[in-house]
Amino acid sequence: MIAILLASATSLVLSLVGTRVLMAYFRRIGRGQPILGAEDLGPVQHMAKQGTPTMGGLAILFAGATGWAVAHVRDRLPFSDQSLIIWVAILVLGGIGLLDDVLKVRRQHNRGIFWKRKGWLTFGVCASLAWWLVSATGVARTISFTRADLPGFEVTRPLFVVWIALIVWATANAVNVTDGLDGLAAGSAALGFVAFTVIGYWTFRNPDLYDRVVNPLDLTVLAASLAGACGGFLWWNAAPARIFMGDVGALGLGTALGLLAVSLNTQLLLPLICGLQVFEAGSVAVQMGVFRASGRTRRLLRMSPIHHHFELAGWPETTVIVRFWIISAICVATAVATFIADFTNLSAAR
Repeated sequence: MIAILLASATSLVLSLVGTRVLMAYFRRIGRGQPILGAEDLGPVQHMAKQGTPTMGGLAILFAGATGWAVAHVRDRLPFSDQSLIIWVAILVLGGIGLLDDVLKVRRQHNRGIFWKRKGWLTFGVCASLAWWLVSATGVARTISFTRADLPGFEVTRPLFVVWIALIVWATANAVNVTDGLDGLAAGSAALGFVAFTVIGYWTFRNPDLYDRVVNPLDLTVLAASLAGACGGFLWWNAAPARIFMGDVGALGLGTALGLLAVSLNTQLLLPLICGLQVFEAGSVAVQMGVFRASGRTRRLLRMSPIHHHFELAGWPETTVIVRFWIISAICVATAVATFIADFTNLSAAR
């Protein structure tokens, strides 16, 4: 428990300070986030945010990694191969996002040159990292809900690699889509990491029931460190945001959420833990589907993702953010309650 608290507290403080340093740096060099205007069918109501410092995700990832490492040094917790691979994946996907962020800022356009290719590029990277995770660790190759044997469908290694790649790719992009209002992505991601902290610690304390989870304590520390890092960043990112997360943060955090679900054998529980992100990404898919099916003449929503729809319907931005946080909290609480309920039933059966 000390390692978990130390990781989250260290990450929170470092994120709080590191984000402030980034804000000062980007303001000094005069570089900030470009906003899509009316010519690009962007959210024109956000044009006042043009030039706000971005790439704050750098502080989140640095603080999270440092908090995780400090907890190991203090408590002599061994570094696990599984968590190290997850961190490599976070940094690789975050690095792709960082490159796109830099291009956006330099060109002063909200679409980097990768915006049409990023999906294929990130999926290929996710598949490569998934193969490494499956090959180098003892992660259970089962389709899982709250544990490895529920429902426990064992699949071949190639199929499981594709399954992991889809999970990580979808989660990373869903968090990226959610990152459209001040604090929305950081707040909902923090709730997701809190859920994985609870699930990981519960798993660690009951090894006889969750014996197919590899290194649950290290995974718990990882989740706690990222929860703290998101909390520290949210101090500056809450409306009105003084810095944005950027793709570097959104892709990195989404990767972490997806791989924690895989490592803790809660893959099918992830859509509930990330219920808000699923809602946001789903709204984009539905909007595109209706638009194309109608011959590009009709739209279901006033604008997608759906948070922009409610803004255009007259909701103040802060109202949308708080209500969406509530939705995220309800989804996370339901997911954790489901996990604990299954634990109770499993314990009673034994």
